[in-house]
Amino acid sequence: MCSSNPSSIPSAGYLQPKLVWIWTESKQVMTAAVERGWNTFIFPPDRRDLANEWSSVCLFPDYSIQVSDSDVFFENQTAIALIHPLFIEEEKLFDSEGRRVATFYEVSSPQQLQLLQPVDKQPDINVIINLLDWQVIPAENIVAVFQSSQITVFAISQTPSEAQVFLEALEQGLRGIVLKVEDSTAVLELKDYFDRRNEDNNILSLTKATITQVHISGMGDRVCVDLCSLMRPGEGLLVGSFSRGLVLVHSECLESNYIASRPFWVNAESFELGVARANILTNNDNSIEPFLKVLSHLNKGPVHAYVAIPGGKTCYLSELNTGKEVIVVDQNGKQRTAIVGRVKIETRPLILVEAKEAENGTLYSALLQNAETVALICPSQGSGFPKKAIHVTSLKVGDEILLKKQGGARHTGIEIQEFIVEK
Repeated sequence: MCSSNPSSIPSAGYLQPKLVWIWTESKQVMTAAVERGWNTFIFPPDRRDLANEWSSVCLFPDYSIQVSDSDVFFENQTAIALIHPLFIEEEKLFDSEGRRVATFYEVSSPQQLQLLQPVDKQPDINVIINLLDWQVIPAENIVAVFQSSQITVFAISQTPSEAQVFLEALEQGLRGIVLKVEDSTAVLELKDYFDRRNEDNNILSLTKATITQVHISGMGDRVCVDLCSLMRPGEGLLVGSFSRGLVLVHSECLESNYIASRPFWVNAESFELGVARANILTNNDNSIEPFLKVLSHLNKGPVHAYVAIPGGKTCYLSELNTGKEVIVVDQNGKQRTAIVGRVKIETRPLILVEAKEAENGTLYSALLQNAETVALICPSQGSGFPKKAIHVTSLKVGDEILLKKQGGARHTGIEIQEFIVEK
């Protein structure tokens, strides 16, 4: 079997890494792909000369680099591209030693799709499909049919957007993509997509901070964010007045006698954020505790506040809009990406919350809506059903909350190194 370096997408539902093969005759596309760890390329039968040429291309002629021996050859302190060429012959794919590694299938009708079934004794490990008509529904059907099979199904994609459709079909997605492009920008965009999905595997380092002041501040424009994903108890968004530290604001998924739970909604500073997925939690004795208020709704904070978004960036709460992505973080620092479904800005009473980190005494601040439905996530306190959040109306000096420390200087949401004073 010919393989490439897999790029994993470890978002909540993904169980296996994804494979990316490249189909191109552009040297720029080849270079961009190899530099990003994708080194399996597909060639027509009459372009073996191109495969041989690319196998001896010097990618870094001006300086030596340290990379894995599996990715490059080393020759005179320069890096020579090591690619895995595959060749098309009569709707099949062969490696350089003539071994069959995949079969092509074109699908342009429901009847052709029904014929595409896994066969236990099928010699091919890989199947490459070319969806000529519909894409989303056929891809979902293929994921369902091949979910228990050892066969890897690739889909030919002309754009990164098409690739995303195939990689996310039925949440699990197809296991591989053949990116057929002649523009290196497509490679960069697809790699950026993988990088953003890979963030879901990272655990954020959260810091304990102690409340030093709680002060009712008056009226302001707060932002309400409704997300396209349900949020669980203990999850929220990172929001703050200072970019050097963002507090973890809980979604509105906690029980209340006066207002329905909105697990997709977060209230923070002058913003409400939200849209969550209803969840059922199981405790240690296997009894079921339903959470009626598992929301994707968050009342975050004022329009000036920062909120964490993918890529290690921030934006202002007032800049969020439908379709933009934010990161959802839980009590243990586990993060995932969620899409904003709606943002509302309304005038509400605000409360100023200040906290200090015990280690160095750095002050952090957040303005939040002054309401019983707004809460800050507190540190985990062990097994069972630990306390997950403290309502801002119940906050008092000495309470502990969670925040994420980061660089204080930002330019268009990107962390930079410069002198800055935030107060």
